[in-house]
Amino acid sequence: MTEKRWAFEDFQEGMTLQLGEKLVTAQEIIEFASEFDAQPMHLDEDAGKASILGGLAASGWHSCAMLMRMMCDAFLLDSTSQGAPGIDYVRWMRPVLAGDTIKVRTTVLATRSSTSRPDLGFVTVRHEMSNQKSEIVMQVKHTGMFLKREVAA
Repeated sequence: MTEKRWAFEDFQEGMTLQLGEKLVTAQEIIEFASEFDAQPMHLDEDAGKASILGGLAASGWHSCAMLMRMMCDAFLLDSTSQGAPGIDYVRWMRPVLAGDTIKVRTTVLATRSSTSRPDLGFVTVRHEMSNQKSEIVMQVKHTGMFLKREVAA
């Protein structure tokens, strides 16, 4: 039997998880962009203000990376997670600006057992990332794979 808190059976359709809050700093936006998405609106405050984003903005990929960290901290690292077969969609709806505080609400949309692996189940979730004004800035839908509690040991 697994000692992990989260196994397949712990995810129920309709349940929600709050993944906490994170302050997004200008320094981390620039550091991420410098390495992974070096567009001007992610590197320079003036370029960001001149863009349609309205200020120094995190790359959409940076927003995805922050979501991944928040998922790890909230439940994945204490789970039987076996990864994911892919992402259904990512929607960047508003910019994440320097100084924003983001939070994530995760909703379990569906669960199903694997037909080929009796020890495995699939959990489909939708993540909604919002800012301090309660505006949704990003939505992500994907399915994760989790070992079942009875056979996880």
